[in-house]
Amino acid sequence: MDPLTHSATGLFLGRAGLDRFTPYAPWILVLAANAPDIDIVTLAGGQLNYLNYHRHLTHSLAAMPLLALLPVVLVRLCARRPLRWLGAYAISLAGVASHLLLDYTNAYGIPLLLPFSSRWLRLDLTSLVDLWIWAALLAAFAGPVLVRLVNAEIGARSSGATRGFAIFALLFLLLYNGGRAVLHARAVAVMNARIYSGSAPWRVAALPGPVNPLAWRGLVETADSYIVLDVNLLEEFRPSGAVFYKAEPAPAVEAANRTAVFRDFFKFSQFPLERATPLSDPEGATRVEAMDIRFGTPDRPAFVATAIVNSQARVIRSWFSFGAARPR
Repeated sequence: MDPLTHSATGLFLGRAGLDRFTPYAPWILVLAANAPDIDIVTLAGGQLNYLNYHRHLTHSLAAMPLLALLPVVLVRLCARRPLRWLGAYAISLAGVASHLLLDYTNAYGIPLLLPFSSRWLRLDLTSLVDLWIWAALLAAFAGPVLVRLVNAEIGARSSGATRGFAIFALLFLLLYNGGRAVLHARAVAVMNARIYSGSAPWRVAALPGPVNPLAWRGLVETADSYIVLDVNLLEEFRPSGAVFYKAEPAPAVEAANRTAVFRDFFKFSQFPLERATPLSDPEGATRVEAMDIRFGTPDRPAFVATAIVNSQARVIRSWFSFGAARPR
């Protein structure tokens, strides 16, 4: 999820009651709710390095104890006042856990069981940015302010509105994701029940959008292609969409797949699509591209590994980029 959602979740965990465990609890919780994204520093090593280590070990259960310690130490050093160490560490663990749970709900996924398993786990329930979640968080922020203004106007005493709205926000996250899980299962079942160009699907995915919980981006893999289609649970499903064919086995493709760039990309990509395009310069060369069809299409890709292979099936150069690949 986005940093705003993580930060607000940490803040509302404190307002809902965890702030009683130690002084400076809101600061600890907000920092802890963002702590796994400390891996952004890996971007300094380049885009491929970031792909390898973003949502890597910092998003695993094994790293939780260390990550939870960092916000506590940082707040203690900045505040220069005593903390209740056990309480501070406990709520910091809760903040880190909230981050992993939220990231687990979206299509990017997390390798939760590293270093024991490198498998990416994902629920495909929410987009990286979900406008309904943003709206609920905004309401939980604005609610206490409006209540205080009304109370001040009528001369009433302050109430527990802040805690109530925080609990509302956290319950909304829980119930919203539960509802989307039901809708996601329905969308997957609808796609699995159809035949595509005379073939049963190998596997399917229903990918969420940022606005309509009933509308999903359907992804169907068959033996030789991917089909990208729209799935709206309020409408009759039509098993037709944009078809993207996989690259045929060829020496150029095999050579590209042996490069470190492509090997690293395939560790991340769960729906890889490769294309091979002949080039006139250098003569007889081939441009091989691999992308994750979960994110974009060949016309507008989001993650692309590229290799230029000469006529002798030797890789001249290879690279990775976020977004459309550019010649180098």
